[in-house]
This record gives sequence, structure tokens and C-alpha cells, in this order.
Amino acid sequence: MQATRILAIRHGETAWNVDTRIQGHLDIPLNAKGMWQAEQLAKTLAAQDPLHAVYSSDLQRAHQTATAVAVQQGLEAISHPGLRERCFGAFEGKTFAEIEQDLPEDSMKWRKRDPHWAPPNGGESLVMLEQRIRQTLNELAAKHMGQHIALFAHGGVMDILYRIATQQDLQAPRTWSLTNTAINRLLWTPESVTLVGWADTSHLGEESRDEY
Repeated sequence: MQATRILAIRHGETAWNVDTRIQGHLDIPLNAKGMWQAEQLAKTLAAQDPLHAVYSSDLQRAHQTATAVAVQQGLEAISHPGLRERCFGAFEGKTFAEIEQDLPEDSMKWRKRDPHWAPPNGGESLVMLEQRIRQTLNELAAKHMGQHIALFAHGGVMDILYRIATQQDLQAPRTWSLTNTAINRLLWTPESVTLVGWADTSHLGEESRDEY
């Protein structure tokens, strides 16, 4: 049976990554280091198997990263809101420390990965996020059977994709990296998603931040 080869890549670094400030659906651009990471990624992928399509979250930090790669491939980065980061509601714009101080009960539920808890003011639960990401993954991968595509998104999205591919529970402690512009490889068929490789950062020559 034919399969879709997928590169799943988190956006480059932003100033809010450095500040440990939750971005969620807020539209924060890449910082200078993030732009450099995107260019290094683009050069590396241009020397590997060509891509047939590039899809991106419609938030600019992901779309800027995707565009750097797409240009090198002679493609256009196609925006898809299904690849957006988790909506964090009242958490958005706050640092981890501010969340713990201002919303201690919600912070505890977040840390414990309560799958049905959603951040106040319209945030998404992990169950809601997983359903959205699984639906988006299936939709896009099914369009490209036998092809090689790239999905550019966010830390929370990468976390869910890893869990889908390894069949890990939403509450399982995270033991994997979610590094900016790391190359993650998946193999999709209508029956399954397989993890092929994770957190390749050889194109960076250094370690980036592993935060949302």
C-alpha cells in the first residue's frame, strides 16, 4: 500500500519562546535567530528528497518558517488553520511564572495534563487539540499518497503528532524533544501513523529552546 512521507516541523524561535511566554493563537513573528534557523533548515532540506507540498499553520511564526523551505523547493506554503497551536485562552501572553502566580489551580491542571481541562476564556483541551490535529493530519496526508510533504506547526502540535505516531496517552509524561525547526519524520497510511525519525537538529549545530 502507498504511504505519505511527512516532515513535521516546529517553527523557528520567537522572542516569546525565549521569554517562556505562551503564544497559543497570538500571532508572534520569528526573531532573528528563528529566521536563521529557518534558512538553515531550508538549505538542508533542499539537498534531500524533494517535497511535493508544503503546508503551514496560518500563524506567521510557522508560515515564515514554511515559506523559507517552500521557496527553496519551488513551492508555495499553503496555510491551514488546522495546524495552529493549541488555543491557550487566558494563558496567552503570560509567562510560565505569571500563570502559576495568577491562575494557580488552572496551572496545576495544565501541568498534570488533565485531558479534559481547557484554559479559561475559550482555550482548547488536550482532547479537543488531539481531535483537531488527527483530523488535519488525515486530511492533508490523504491528498498526497505516495508523495513527500512537510507540515509546519507548533510545539503543542508536534507533541500530539508524536503521541499519535507512538500511541502514547495524552497524559503520558513527555520524554521527547520539541525543538525549534527540528526535522521530525512520519509515515502515514489510512490505517496507521509511524514514527520514522524525531528531533533531527543537525542543520542547526546547536540546541534550540524546547518550549511552546
